[in-house]
Amino acid sequence: MPEFLTQIEPVKQQALAQLSAAGDLGALEQTRVSFLGSHGKFTALLKQLGTLSKEERPMAGKALNAAKVELESALADRLSLLESRACEPKESTDFTLPGRRRVLGKFHPLTQVTEDIVRSFRKIGFAVADGPEVEDEYHCFNALNTPPDHPARDTQDTFYLFARGDRGAEDGESLLLRTHTSSVQIRVMEKQAPPVRIIVPGRVYRRDNADATHNPTFHQVEGLYVDRRVTVGDLKGTVEFVFKELMGPETRIRFRPHYFSYTEPSFEIDFSSALTRKMGKAWLEIAGCGMVHPQVLENVGYDSEEWSGWAFGFGIERIAMIRYGINNIRLFYENDVRLLRQF
Repeated sequence: MPEFLTQIEPVKQQALAQLSAAGDLGALEQTRVSFLGSHGKFTALLKQLGTLSKEERPMAGKALNAAKVELESALADRLSLLESRACEPKESTDFTLPGRRRVLGKFHPLTQVTEDIVRSFRKIGFAVADGPEVEDEYHCFNALNTPPDHPARDTQDTFYLFARGDRGAEDGESLLLRTHTSSVQIRVMEKQAPPVRIIVPGRVYRRDNADATHNPTFHQVEGLYVDRRVTVGDLKGTVEFVFKELMGPETRIRFRPHYFSYTEPSFEIDFSSALTRKMGKAWLEIAGCGMVHPQVLENVGYDSEEWSGWAFGFGIERIAMIRYGINNIRLFYENDVRLLRQF
């Protein structure tokens, strides 16, 4: 028997013994590398095959191939066994024990208030509308009867993204972050013939300095109702119903004259309830509203002689602060779980 053939069996037996003794996947991998890796003992024998004579090479190759098949089979069997052991629980499990309770999350207080507002309006037939937060000047201002010299158009109040004529602005209009959700009302009326009955909750942006009652980003909900023979009485009845739903059945509402460019007549809404009295105030301003200005109706293609409507809007954070007794608007955005768990 050629001397080379006598080297194969001892290496194979040594490899089989170590594979069988491997107690975990790490030890098994070390054994594989030690014998079948690129610098392993068995691999070294395979590399010597080319140095043998033509007469010795066939017999040696057959023996090496047979040994390699045997080693690879032993490696696969041991690997399967060790993997199955790794999946077995280290301790016995009593499946009759009660399971661990999952901690359930809660809606953010602003989301809770928004959902309550939406629920109240749905009871009286309002649909929810949505629109882009990045707006153009036309939908945010011009169509709402707010001319270029109006104070709200000043860059101190509005976040502008593109100035007029800059690359990215459509039709030469400046692009900006919407300052109110009234722009969605315009978009809905442009696409839908009256009657219209919608609310528009959403995030808005204004260049306010952050303090206890102001934030550059906040949330707003606006309502719009357009139909034939709509009156201020319809507006007052709707507002009263919604705020009694949100603030309690004893809530009272009053209107004060005001000015908005997109409504005529315009009003500020004050409310009185147990919540305001707890704050030491008989009345508290809560929202703005009014009858939709005829020019706004004409801007969207409605005949202001046939159709009339009302609109109002208020801040969701303001409702939440009053409702939950929170005295700093910034707490809503800090995501402190100690606060959020209370709601």
